[in-house]
Amino acid sequence: MDYVTVAIAALLVSVFSLYSGFGLGTLLMPVFALFFPIQIAVASTAVVHLANNIFKVIFVGKGADWKIVLTFGLPATVLAIPGAFLLIQMSDITPLATYHISTREFSITTIKLVVAGLILSFAAFEVIPLFRKVEFPQRLVPFGGALSGFFGGLSGHQGALRSAVLAKTGLETTAFVGTVSVCALMVDISRLAVYGSTFFAKDFSTVSEGNSAILVGIATLFAFIGTYTSSKLLKQVTMKALRKLVGIMLIGIGFALASGLA
Repeated sequence: MDYVTVAIAALLVSVFSLYSGFGLGTLLMPVFALFFPIQIAVASTAVVHLANNIFKVIFVGKGADWKIVLTFGLPATVLAIPGAFLLIQMSDITPLATYHISTREFSITTIKLVVAGLILSFAAFEVIPLFRKVEFPQRLVPFGGALSGFFGGLSGHQGALRSAVLAKTGLETTAFVGTVSVCALMVDISRLAVYGSTFFAKDFSTVSEGNSAILVGIATLFAFIGTYTSSKLLKQVTMKALRKLVGIMLIGIGFALASGLA
């Protein structure tokens, strides 16, 4: 049953994450956490996330707007490093509140509340008609990239911020998806280099324990299938529909973070 659950989750989430630019790591990690200790779940998700971003770049990276990749992706990649190191320093800080649903414990932390506030602010620009007409100034794209990368290293939730910023740059659908995929891969490599040299060093070694390696393989395979399938349908997706999807997912992720569920 665990194999089926992980396969379905990876397939569905990868389909939506290609269009929205975020969601795979955020939504897949809780699924892994149903079967493994949290450190194994985090490490397993990181492996799938990096592999899937490589798949994305292969399929849709050629459509990337390389000017945006440079102005947004480079600041994001650089700022992901101090964000990741700050995460290491803050890992022992006591949560503001904790609660239980059944046998699972959820925590509300300062980091999650800050990121949730930013995400919900960006969501307003996607769902409120008046704000939807506003385009993100090109001069602020590097700042948006730096902010996204920093919080990516700090909390792993850079995708929602990245998509919210890039959705306002006027990119058409193919360029948006390609640009998001390349920037995501750049940030993944940057933050995983920090994680791998610190607390993830021992966590990655535990992936081979039990059947977690098999689940990682299944999740990677079905994430690949989802990415490939959705890439073939990319031209049928309008930017209007994409921005609506981004807005809905931003709101969902924002409230999930604020409540400690994500």
